[in-house]
Amino acid sequence: MSDQNTDAVRALLKPAAVRARAQEMLELGLAGKLLHFSVDATRLDACADYVLDTIKANYPTLDIPFHARWRHFSVAGVDRWSVLDLTAHFPDAMARGRAAYDLAVVSVLLDAGAGPDWRYRDAVSGQSIGRSEGLALASLDMFAAGLFSSDQAEPLRVDAAALKRLDGAALAEGFQAGPGNPLLAVEGRAALMNRLGEELERQGLKRPGDLFDRLVSAAETGTLRAGHILTEVLSIFGGIWPSRLTVAGVALGDTWRHPLIAEAEPTAGLVPFHKLSQWLSYSLIEPLQWAGIAVIDIDDLTGLPEYRNGGLFLDCGVIALKDESDATRAHEVGSALVVEWRALTVALLDEIGMLIRKRLGRTAEELPLAKVLEGGTWAAGRRIAREKRGDGGPPLTIISDGTVF
Repeated sequence: MSDQNTDAVRALLKPAAVRARAQEMLELGLAGKLLHFSVDATRLDACADYVLDTIKANYPTLDIPFHARWRHFSVAGVDRWSVLDLTAHFPDAMARGRAAYDLAVVSVLLDAGAGPDWRYRDAVSGQSIGRSEGLALASLDMFAAGLFSSDQAEPLRVDAAALKRLDGAALAEGFQAGPGNPLLAVEGRAALMNRLGEELERQGLKRPGDLFDRLVSAAETGTLRAGHILTEVLSIFGGIWPSRLTVAGVALGDTWRHPLIAEAEPTAGLVPFHKLSQWLSYSLIEPLQWAGIAVIDIDDLTGLPEYRNGGLFLDCGVIALKDESDATRAHEVGSALVVEWRALTVALLDEIGMLIRKRLGRTAEELPLAKVLEGGTWAAGRRIAREKRGDGGPPLTIISDGTVF
């Protein structure tokens, strides 16, 4: 492969490529050319109405925070990260930032779908909490207990040595998982933590929090582009993902094949998403802001192609399965059906974002996609799932290894 083509492969690690290939998938869908889905653009307005109703119910003053892991640490009206932050007495902003990055990285990477039956019992509130919020609280409690630190004198840290030796049993105990409380892909999550420890060492880093120092140093004028955060995340953590596509020596992570995409290009058939990496990038913005760094061009990042956002468009009828029996089958994450679903989700989130801003009279700077997601599409996807299905689960069943959804 020529150097020019190698550059084309590396371009798939940028959010612009995620957005461009998703838009191409949407255009195919609108033309009726996709293998598994049809697209009904006339349903977008009704979907936007549903999202807007959800935003106004959740944030009547439209003071919407970013879609980030930090939202999930609030339980029973109490922000558990803020409580931990106050009691930790970090010596300075840098120490606080490193700890926040340590927590955010492991919490996001452990945030694949939990399954409908798993719950985490919160010792403080007495509540049993499932899905993303339960996973978040469990990861916070494990972090506070020092599970991810190899130094008992400094529990509020995550380091490579502790991650490398973390096993499925310890993680299951931390998540309160077992035969009566099944959590999907416990071993897959533990293996991901092991690979994170190995990759940190390979990169010459002791902890995920070292990325905070690196980004602060890059913000020479006090500003940092959101796309730069994703670039660093993919550079540092790209090697942790299970062996998937590697093209021209470039590990492409959350990138999958579809036969109809970019047919005439050097990277024909490749559709990137980088969902967890972008979810992590969104979650790494606020600790920088707390330290006085202005993060700009946040809308360079894309919407997140996961089952809440994707389920919203299926449940609202914006997209529909061509073969309705596909709703009764389980699908591999690399299947053409799931690749279509995820790419359509990314493109349609941009469309919904534009509609929401137009109706509220807001600019992209005033209401970036990260706030539309939070306000927003993710909450609306959960809401409509509960209305349509008793367990509130997604409209499609995905066979996941705990590292994609």
